[in-house]
Amino acid sequence: VLNLIHKVYFIFFFKKHKLTVVNFLAHLYLSGEDEELLIGNFIADFIRNREVANYSEGVQKGIFLHRKIDFYTDNHLVVRKGTQRLRARHGKYAPVVLDVLFDYLLANNWEKYSDEPIANYTKKVYAILTKNQTILPPKIGNRLPEMIADNWLVKYGWDDGLRYVFERMKRRVSQPLLLNNAVESLKTDYDLFEQEFNEFFPEVIAYVSELRES
Repeated sequence: VLNLIHKVYFIFFFKKHKLTVVNFLAHLYLSGEDEELLIGNFIADFIRNREVANYSEGVQKGIFLHRKIDFYTDNHLVVRKGTQRLRARHGKYAPVVLDVLFDYLLANNWEKYSDEPIANYTKKVYAILTKNQTILPPKIGNRLPEMIADNWLVKYGWDDGLRYVFERMKRRVSQPLLLNNAVESLKTDYDLFEQEFNEFFPEVIAYVSELRES
């Protein structure tokens, strides 16, 4: 049974995140070695509130974790600075753009946060997702073979991969012009975005560690 706090998180986030964001890498990384937590964290953006109870307790914890990470991130002062910098060009999609850029920055700063090469890590994650494909929501489960074949988790650390993400997003939003030149926005202030990411990310790692311990 979901407690009241979890219900509030689900209501808030389901209304807020109408656009599914491709920022898988950071959420997967923050799941640690727990496979059920990883699955829940991976599928959270594709799950409606009423569907949560269909999953095991461990997967539900991953969904809760995803929501809490999003809430923490959206309200972090460093993240808000980056979002505000993008607001003039990308308007209401500025937080979405920053989410995607942060996955790019994690991929390009991977050695700071893991001793395991990113290629090895993503191969392990793909194996976990494949093993659990039957419980993934169809919207992402049906695309898992494409995700693995195209190596999304690594590809989104490349400029071409970023452009691919934003071009796909533009097909699903009401104001696609606001996503124009998103990659160029990163490049214009790359050093600043990278500095802010490397200030923020250790803090979200510590936050998640505290959540998991409690």
